[in-house]
Amino acid sequence: MRPVEMRFTVPVQAPPEVVWAAATDWARQGEWMLGTEVHPVGDAAGPGGRLIAVTGFGGLGFVDRMEIVEWVPPRSCRVKHVGELVVGAGGFDVVRCGNAASTFVWWERLTLPTGAALVWPVVRPAFAWGMRRSLAAFAQFCREYDRRGK
Repeated sequence: MRPVEMRFTVPVQAPPEVVWAAATDWARQGEWMLGTEVHPVGDAAGPGGRLIAVTGFGGLGFVDRMEIVEWVPPRSCRVKHVGELVVGAGGFDVVRCGNAASTFVWWERLTLPTGAALVWPVVRPAFAWGMRRSLAAFAQFCREYDRRGK
């Protein structure tokens, strides 16, 4: 099966440095990403860093293991999904839009297992809705983000 590609963007009223800090505050990602908890494994602040995300609702979900492969603060982070269910690449970019504004771009390029690939056309609209909702929450999270709150 061809990889599934997704790209979502959201304008953020915060400078790139704040957006980057908020996006890489892995332990707080569950505050804005719908149905997801992220757990850094050791120091997850650069290439070789590892993350474990648990995504789901109502007791059903999956584990997504990732390795950070690119780290360019405050512009881009790339991960390699290395789990049993989720395999592929993903990441985010932060684009400066003036002194106190940014565009946050979230993208994924995943190869789905056969069963998931069969239901993907049905699931995709709900997934896209969830991502749009999550990124709107992320934009608000960035506006209120205080690095001292880490």
